[in-house]
Amino acid sequence: MNKRIILLALLVTAVVAYFWFGLGRYFSLEFAQGASEYIAEYQGRHPLAVFFGFGLFYVTCTALSLPVAAILSLLAGALFGLELGVVLVSFSAPIGATVAFLSARFIARDAVLSKFGSKLQMIEDGFRKDGAFYLFTLRLIPAIPFFAVNLLMGLTNIRVFTFYWVSQLAMLPATIVFVNTGTQLSELRSLEGLLSPMLIGSFVLLGCFPWIARGFVAAAKKFNAR
Repeated sequence: MNKRIILLALLVTAVVAYFWFGLGRYFSLEFAQGASEYIAEYQGRHPLAVFFGFGLFYVTCTALSLPVAAILSLLAGALFGLELGVVLVSFSAPIGATVAFLSARFIARDAVLSKFGSKLQMIEDGFRKDGAFYLFTLRLIPAIPFFAVNLLMGLTNIRVFTFYWVSQLAMLPATIVFVNTGTQLSELRSLEGLLSPMLIGSFVLLGCFPWIARGFVAAAKKFNAR
């Protein structure tokens, strides 16, 4: 059987199972608050096993494009504190994202190009030149789902290493916010309002900053060339 079909079947099965069996209830705020106490108890006896096991679990969930990154980041803060939690999430999230990115590229890129190749040429040219800028901006716009960026980027020609390091850099601000909030997990009553409008605006502005800076540099060069 075609390897692409097998991989696609595995991914679809995992995602369907998540929603069909209602596994989302195990990634709710209430469940995380209760589970953190039991995990912390086991962590006291096996700290390394919990640390690396949690990282592997985070990578797996992200690679499967499951919508659980926010609650896992909060749980990381509760279990490992701000410093270790940020280190763990800031590596686990982009590694899982890169796996999802590679899966999308392996499964769908050839088919998309064969059908829409000529229409996508302009987009391809843009990503060849400015892929890192586009990705950085998309990562910092909260309205665009984390998993959607992974899958859509897999259909472009952006380099794998560029995808990884830009994702790690761009996701760091939100990672710090969520992990830091997670250090007070037991006191949270709701996930609503976790990202204030001002904070979201700051992320968007940060995402646009490279483009603004680039515009100023281009304008300065044009002015000096006169």
